[in-house]
Amino acid sequence: MSQILRQHAEQLFAEELEALRKVDERQRPSQWMLSPWAVTTYLMGGRLENGFEVTPKYIGSRRLIETAVATLATDRALLLYGVPGTAKSWVSEHLAAAISGDSTRIVQGTAGTSEEQLRYGWNYAELLSKGPSRAALVSSPLMRAMEEGRMARIEELTRIPADVQDTLITILSEKSLPVPELGFQVQAVRGFNVIATANNRDKGINELSSALKRRFNTVVLPVPASADEEVAIVTKRVAELGRALELPAELPALQEVRRVVQIFRELRNGQTEDGKLRLKASSGSLSTAEAISVINSGMALAGHFGDGVLHARDIAASLVGAIVKDPVQDEVVWREYQETVMKERDDWKDLYRACRELA
Repeated sequence: MSQILRQHAEQLFAEELEALRKVDERQRPSQWMLSPWAVTTYLMGGRLENGFEVTPKYIGSRRLIETAVATLATDRALLLYGVPGTAKSWVSEHLAAAISGDSTRIVQGTAGTSEEQLRYGWNYAELLSKGPSRAALVSSPLMRAMEEGRMARIEELTRIPADVQDTLITILSEKSLPVPELGFQVQAVRGFNVIATANNRDKGINELSSALKRRFNTVVLPVPASADEEVAIVTKRVAELGRALELPAELPALQEVRRVVQIFRELRNGQTEDGKLRLKASSGSLSTAEAISVINSGMALAGHFGDGVLHARDIAASLVGAIVKDPVQDEVVWREYQETVMKERDDWKDLYRACRELA
């Protein structure tokens, strides 16, 4: 097994991408490794004509993925939008891997992201010794993607300061990046496009200007529509991460996954699954990604400090940490949920006791 902690999508799923390339005879946009049909099949999964099984990377609406892929086949950039934990970054990475064979042309948006990280910087030793030159120019991932005709990824676009965000307007509308210091501009090669992700629930977000919004086609990735769909996502990702991290524990029973998902959904929606009881909502997003993290942390506890089987006590500690983000407001929400919901469910007594012990 590889010693790399987290392989890029194009490395981890290289066999599937190669299998798709062999059978893909449909028209491909310039510089694309696969046709739009094959890219969608890679993300949604399916059986190929030769019997090869492609695993699903995204569980949800096929039409959403088709819309995203079709957008990237035009000159419009793609904005994947939604609440935290709806697989925006996951979809972004796999789209870039399937289209360009390389998902590493990425800018991670933060409050400290500067204009240079989106455009270009300078090697100051070279700059001081020889002055402005092409050799002294340090290309950003975005500039390299333009030169190579590949997909560039911008994560958490709304966390980038608004004045820095607007650096993208020229790139997205003119498909060029001026370098006035050297008197030339980088013009995008066919195949170049941008996949950005953003959410509206994070604190400290910066709204996109209307000028920038117009340069994107927005695809909203929703939270899983049903509990069964969310359980399927969590089960799949927990199994993949468990193998990658070599956790010395058995895969969790479906019942344990379903309980965690149900707790998250009920607190997220502000009511029990049957709709009979109204609940206070948690201040956290309680996303699918956090449910995956809770189960994985529980597996680590069970494997290293237990008998290798996931029990309620292994889940409880991570569960509390995921739900109680605000020590005042969320503590009240969580305590009420335990006493009015968990305590009343006969098959949840073990989880109720484990959570109460932590209090």
